Amino acid sequence: MKSPKTKPLLLIVDGSADHLQQLCYLLEDKYAVRPVAECDAALAMAQQLPRPDLILVDVVQDGFAVFQRLRSNPDTAGIPLLAMIERGHPEQECSAIAEGASEVVARPLVPEMLLARIATQLQLREAQAKVQRQGGRIAELTQITDAAVWAIATLAEWRDAEDPSHLRRIQYIVLALARWLQGNPRFADELTEPHIPLMFKAAPLHDIGKVRIPDAILLKPGRLTPEEFEVMKQHAAHGRDAIASVERELGFSNTFLRFAREITYSHQERYDGSGYPQGLAGDAIPVSARLVAVADVYDALVSARVYRPAFTHETAIELIRQGSGEQFDPDVVDALLAEEEQIREISARYQDATV
Repeated sequence: MKSPKTKPLLLIVDGSADHLQQLCYLLEDKYAVRPVAECDAALAMAQQLPRPDLILVDVVQDGFAVFQRLRSNPDTAGIPLLAMIERGHPEQECSAIAEGASEVVARPLVPEMLLARIATQLQLREAQAKVQRQGGRIAELTQITDAAVWAIATLAEWRDAEDPSHLRRIQYIVLALARWLQGNPRFADELTEPHIPLMFKAAPLHDIGKVRIPDAILLKPGRLTPEEFEVMKQHAAHGRDAIASVERELGFSNTFLRFAREITYSHQERYDGSGYPQGLAGDAIPVSARLVAVADVYDALVSARVYRPAFTHETAIELIRQGSGEQFDPDVVDALLAEEEQIREISARYQDATV
């Protein structure tokens, strides 16, 4: 961005010494001007620092070749180009635009019109630069946020003696299920293009509430007693409360935080209403939680545990199919069956580090 005290730099390419003199006289009060008569010299000057903010080119002086070379060079491709043509030659105007000119001005030049066109192009360029800077900051912030979410989710997995690869598998299975269900009217409101990436990012947080479960229960190798299981079930509320505390601190919520809260709190609900913590049934269970429920159970079945070996992919698929309509949403189970080969590939691609 130019300093307020620095004039925008204009490069003028015109083989006529009279034209160059007239343009310099017209523009030098408002702009820093570099007049150039030769095309090769203009191309070289355009790549020097500081680069021009705008380039005016007379099309008679090999202007079209200049446009092509400037647009093909990454260093100069973004500089606005104003083509100067003789009035009454629409074919030149069309050619100039086709070759990359940002704007066309006709000769004889009208000073007020030329100044207005230059100002407009410079304003557009500054606006584009601002958007790019903001986009870069947003991308960096998104990367930081994604890393923080992953770090929190991974800590919960390590405490539960799970490999973090489990989280990747859950993410991509949820993504596959969501993509397949997009055309289903039951899911139209939730499985939109903006929502699916947020659901993908929120899925790894499903078990963060386990960090508050005592080790004696969380890491117990055998079956839990009824009393211990009641404590274990509290991880859903603990996860929900953690997300809710973030919303309170921020003073607002958003779709990502809503998905995170729904997933942590409701992924243990069952479609027939026999799950926990609320005993929700059917469509009362959030869509995000229904997807994670299927993905989480599939991955648990094909993963080895201290108390049993891993089931085969085929066995896991069959067990989930048998749970359709009872433990799981039938449409989500249908999505799993339809995407079975992709699910198998995801499971193989993101194997545990110990495998």
